[in-house]
Amino acid sequence: MCGTNLYWRAMSSTVPGPAGPAVPDHPAGYVLRKLPHVTLLFWILKIIAVTLGETAGDLFGITLQVGYVATALIFLVFFLVVLVAQVRAKRFHAPLFWAVVLGTSLVGTEISDLSNRGVGHGSAQNGIGYAWGAVILTGILVIVFLAWWRTGQTYDVETIASRKGEILYWIAILVSNTLGTSSGDWLSDDTGLGFRNAFFVIAGIMVAIVAAHYLTNINGTLLFWLAFILTRPLGAAGGDSLTKPTDEGGLGWGTLWGSVALAGLLIALIIYQIVQIRRHPLAPLPYPINRLTGQPQRPNGAVIASATGSAGRGDAGRANAPGGQVSEPAERDN
Repeated sequence: MCGTNLYWRAMSSTVPGPAGPAVPDHPAGYVLRKLPHVTLLFWILKIIAVTLGETAGDLFGITLQVGYVATALIFLVFFLVVLVAQVRAKRFHAPLFWAVVLGTSLVGTEISDLSNRGVGHGSAQNGIGYAWGAVILTGILVIVFLAWWRTGQTYDVETIASRKGEILYWIAILVSNTLGTSSGDWLSDDTGLGFRNAFFVIAGIMVAIVAAHYLTNINGTLLFWLAFILTRPLGAAGGDSLTKPTDEGGLGWGTLWGSVALAGLLIALIIYQIVQIRRHPLAPLPYPINRLTGQPQRPNGAVIASATGSAGRGDAGRANAPGGQVSEPAERDN
């Protein structure tokens, strides 16, 4: 099943298919989705994006000797541009969404390398080290999740419909990818495992997380973020396997051709996702309500009046499809 259908649900807590079930009408209206469902395709794209972030970071920072600071600034500008565009968008746009994920990986890689190794363009450590970097970033991520909880936003990444919730989502992703970089470097370098053995260790943990999702009652949101963090070092180990010389256990593609190959694969799968969404438009979400106060919040996407119609989609399905007509989101600041 998962070999032929990339929309097989690898880790999901809500909707059983690409478009989801028909949502009953709500008096406050509905919001077009800005974030994709968590499917097998989601995880494949995420791993490719963060692997590209690793190889592109090494291409700029080490191969081209641009230096961590300059490289970090270049990637930061790219990240901020696509992030602003994503936040301002009215519906889900696959190229834009994955550009932001790539941006978090690029920036996260440079933040991790800059703090752990220090300023420069080599691999010598003049910073705080991988272990302390992972510890500090873990603390930052815990603070982000605590702030997320106190704002009254949902933790369910498939039902985020508020502007504040989406911003917290992207902050958590940036910190998670940065933490994944530091923890992966610590596992492969400081423990002496090397990138190949580290890959197998992380892959084993990922298999255990998937098993826990299906066989236990462990909170799905917790498992999602654990898997999200671990895909970063998994991708880094995979990137090293592509770019490292053959005498070091890699394929010897180098950072340039490794990045080109990954970018091509990422683009191809994004096109596939676009085609699938045209065929199966994403179902809208109920108007966002603050979990603590019960007050309506500012939506992160376009507002539509009805979630259902003919064939179970109607206005919602047409609006979610690329090129559909939508109304402007209501301006609420709660």
